[in-house]
Amino acid sequence: MTTTTAEGVGFRSRRGPILIALMLSTGLVAIDSTIVATAVPSIVDDVGGFTSFPWLFSAYLLAQAVSVPVYAKLSDVVGRKPIILSGIGLFLFGSILCGVAWSMPALIAFRVLQGLGAGAVQPVAITIAGDIYTLTERAKVQGYLASVWAVSSVVGPTLGGVFSSLGIWRGIFLVNIPLCLLAGWMLIRTFHENVERAKHRVDYLGAALLTFSLSLLVLGALEGGQAWAWNSSISIAVFAGGALLFAVFLLVERRAAEPVLPPWVVSRRLLATTAMISFGVGAVMLGLTSYVPTFLEGALRTSPIFAGLALAALTVGWPISASQAGRFYLRIGFRRTALIGVTVTVTGTAVLALTASAPNILVAAAGCFVVGLGLGLVATPSLIAAQSSVEWNERGVVTGTNLFARSIGSSIGVAVFGAVANAIYAGAPGGVSDPQTIVSASTAVFLAVLVCAVLTVAAVIAMPAADSKSTAPEAAAKANAASAQD
Repeated sequence: MTTTTAEGVGFRSRRGPILIALMLSTGLVAIDSTIVATAVPSIVDDVGGFTSFPWLFSAYLLAQAVSVPVYAKLSDVVGRKPIILSGIGLFLFGSILCGVAWSMPALIAFRVLQGLGAGAVQPVAITIAGDIYTLTERAKVQGYLASVWAVSSVVGPTLGGVFSSLGIWRGIFLVNIPLCLLAGWMLIRTFHENVERAKHRVDYLGAALLTFSLSLLVLGALEGGQAWAWNSSISIAVFAGGALLFAVFLLVERRAAEPVLPPWVVSRRLLATTAMISFGVGAVMLGLTSYVPTFLEGALRTSPIFAGLALAALTVGWPISASQAGRFYLRIGFRRTALIGVTVTVTGTAVLALTASAPNILVAAAGCFVVGLGLGLVATPSLIAAQSSVEWNERGVVTGTNLFARSIGSSIGVAVFGAVANAIYAGAPGGVSDPQTIVSASTAVFLAVLVCAVLTVAAVIAMPAADSKSTAPEAAAKANAASAQD
């Protein structure tokens, strides 16, 4: 077995082909999260189902979120390569079916398949990066992976608009075919790993209970206040059912030989606090992603393109700071770096909240850029701190838990922000089309996002200082890491 050594980071390095493959794999998920929105009108015109189209997003996000912990655990059991290749294959299959969908219900069902594939690709790609790169190199690599999201925030909507204007909306799904094939081929050719072949007892019951319980809980958060009222019987039934199944899941996990979500994930202070931080990052990120374009388009009558570019400033700021995070945490530690980042995040959200009453697209873009800079200095150090504190056979679960917490934060954040906005819309005579009402609702949402950012400060402070520069167990992890031989 060949152990990965510190040999430089970049496309021309020995591990460059793997890095490119990981970026391509991440790009599948990143582009898909932005390309569909601009094509919705064309999709509805062709297959109908206007009242159901929000499920194109909810079904995808739900399937992705609930499958992450299961895939993460499996990657620790059978290895990273078979799981990420399975995810790419499932995403490819779902994309092909979406491209030939004949109705809105069929398209929604096929989006679930895409989401299940994405649930494997994103966390395992980040886990592989944690396996083959040293602690010093990981921040720069995370910057490369984060840059994929920055590019996708511009490329995705643009491609979606082009395909829609040409009347070929199915192309937004079929374009994934060559990308999937290329990413899979590069991983098969360049990424090799030596996994200890031992007999494992797969926790099928735990995986099923976790999937169904989280599906109900996330579904309740995504659709509450929109598809049904929060206090309706269906809402109560969904949350109660999810809570009951989750309680049963916790009981099953206590007796499982190899639990899909081990209790130590939440009992270790470092892992628990970094998951809380990731939860806050998800809430802040999706809160702004969901409401900044609506705010600018409704209050200033800005075109969707310019509103999208203002928001893109967030995804530009993130990779810039993420790529430089290593310079900070190697000198001052993970917690202090994250504290700097969360302080910058609070500053950016405060700018948005305090200036929303006097809408200005440049100010909004500047605020988003500052928030992006802050999030890059929060998300990257906290994730790498968690990864660096565990062995190879635990890193998949830790990475998956971190990303899952971010997904849950996004889901609950959108639900809370939506409730805040809807309460203002419901009491305003002008309704959702009145610019002043939009300003009031957006101001309230940005204040709620600011509160989330402030609460994330508390989670960062709670990180254990003793582990803030943790490098253990780097040597042991490298003994199991993937080799990067052609």
